[in-house]
Amino acid sequence: MSVEAFVQDLLGSDLPVRIRAYDGSDVGPADARTTVILRSPEALARMVTAPGELGLARAYVAGALDIEGDIYGLMELRRFLPEVKLTPRQVWALLKLVGLKNLRRIPPPPEEHRPSRGRLHSKRRDADAISHHYDVSNEFYELVLGPSMTYSCAVFSDPSETLEQAQANKYELICRKLGLRPGMRLLDIGCGWGGMVIHAAQHHGVEAVGITLSQNQVEYARKWVAEAGLTDRVEIRLQDYRDVDDGPFDAVSSIGMFEHVGLARLGTYFDQISQLLRPGGRVLNHAISRPSSTEAQRIRRRSFIDRYVFPDGELHEVGTVISALQDRGLEVRHMENLREHYALTLRRWV
Repeated sequence: MSVEAFVQDLLGSDLPVRIRAYDGSDVGPADARTTVILRSPEALARMVTAPGELGLARAYVAGALDIEGDIYGLMELRRFLPEVKLTPRQVWALLKLVGLKNLRRIPPPPEEHRPSRGRLHSKRRDADAISHHYDVSNEFYELVLGPSMTYSCAVFSDPSETLEQAQANKYELICRKLGLRPGMRLLDIGCGWGGMVIHAAQHHGVEAVGITLSQNQVEYARKWVAEAGLTDRVEIRLQDYRDVDDGPFDAVSSIGMFEHVGLARLGTYFDQISQLLRPGGRVLNHAISRPSSTEAQRIRRRSFIDRYVFPDGELHEVGTVISALQDRGLEVRHMENLREHYALTLRRWV
């Protein structure tokens, strides 16, 4: 049996992408905007042994699978894969196509993050997870993020706007919501490569402290701060948010870091922010949310996003976050949903 015949038997002929296989066979519409190239039997083996987005990612990272055309076409293929249930006849056909040795448990690619030892969201484990993801190389992130070096949702005043302008819009929106004025003291938790603290110091005259657990980010941000002539007003630290003890701050921003806090640590996180804020100070917490925390916890350990994007990351429903804020004496004054803006941001990164 050819790969073409096997795929048609397994997924049907109404495929949203074209598949070109290592045995010379093709399946799917000739005019498809996306072509998936299976370079070796390993590609099939990885997708079958880990159905869904994780198997696709492993095959791609291992070099067994490649993509031509619009990568967004994979989103259509992805909805087929979790439903795959092999019949005994299909299992036998797959064995002949791939070989028994390739269907045994295949080790994940070395690039895939395996959880370190220690309690989930302990300081040591958080530092390991952050280093694994963000210390890949600054050059890699420059290719993806562009000159703004900002790894969080941008804010587009118009869909045609450049990513750099949209990220500047986002920083300015945050500064306005925090009510920043010259002389104020700002703490940016999870400062990344320094974009927020530099923008706030340049455009609003604040004194800013940015903290991160990534050594690469610290080195990049400090260099950027020096080039901007802001070393007298901006400090970048390699520091866990739980270890900051030099408050009070007039404002606290946390942009795209909240995903690394964890459900069990929400109280600790907001307690620390509350203690670091001066009376009447403001905090802006920018994060990705989920409709259901229960579902998020169920899939987190098995997902592509946990292995390749946010190791040990946890997403929470908005109500859970608001309750945690209020339980720590913080008053919610404003909430904004930027979902459509994140879709535009992701397209720019791709």
